[in-house]
Amino acid sequence: MSDEKRTKEGEAATALVLDVFRLNGRLQLAGDRLVSDLGLTSARWQILGAIAYADRPESVAWHARAMGVHRQGVQRIVNDLLKEGIVETRPNPHHKRAHLVVLTPKGKTLYEAAIAKQIPWINELSDGLRAEDIETAQRVIACLKTRLEDGST
Repeated sequence: MSDEKRTKEGEAATALVLDVFRLNGRLQLAGDRLVSDLGLTSARWQILGAIAYADRPESVAWHARAMGVHRQGVQRIVNDLLKEGIVETRPNPHHKRAHLVVLTPKGKTLYEAAIAKQIPWINELSDGLRAEDIETAQRVIACLKTRLEDGST
């Protein structure tokens, strides 16, 4: 075992990372429960959200990079959503095989229904928390995410 010790910041970041892992698991379970009656899972909902919030149609690989997950997992879910008519693909002028993914009208309606469930849920979850504290937590998480993406650590 190494003699090197974590700094005070390293200890705090370790505790934060462990809590983020635990939070992620609980968010996935809560999301699954929240949208199960719509025929969605948290994973499917997350991909629909990535497609809905993208500035323009993007490829599966682009969405996977933006979400920080493996392309194969996103592709598997997109394939299922294609079969169900929730998304469709369009030709990509920059790449012959990497089609662009967009929501169909059915997909937009489904995503809007999920958001209609999410709004009261998130309002209740965040009740009693200060917006400033949430924004600080978001900045810290965004900074750690950027450092990991940049490969600086």
